[in-house]
Amino acid sequence: MAAGMLVLARNWRCREGEIDIVALDGDALVICEVKTRRAGAYEDPMAAIGQAKAERLRRLAARWLERYGGPPAGGVRIDVVGVRLPDRGAPAVEHVRGVS
Repeated sequence: MAAGMLVLARNWRCREGEIDIVALDGDALVICEVKTRRAGAYEDPMAAIGQAKAERLRRLAARWLERYGGPPAGGVRIDVVGVRLPDRGAPAVEHVRGVS
């Protein structure tokens, strides 16, 4: 919402998996994966999105489109939000648009 998007669903599930956030950004449908890690964690949250995860997100996006009427005029985009939780202070949030 802070990025100006309209959130359509959170934690949307089907038999093939879960989409963390489904949103509209103007006339584009956004499928968003959110990864959170604590400070000092071995892996950066953004590094958790590999080829297999990207393919799964594309399949889940297809299921959403089948269920809710196909792609909007602006198409479909897959975004990733990485959240780092420090020991103290505010979380650091990174939003990468169009990763796949």
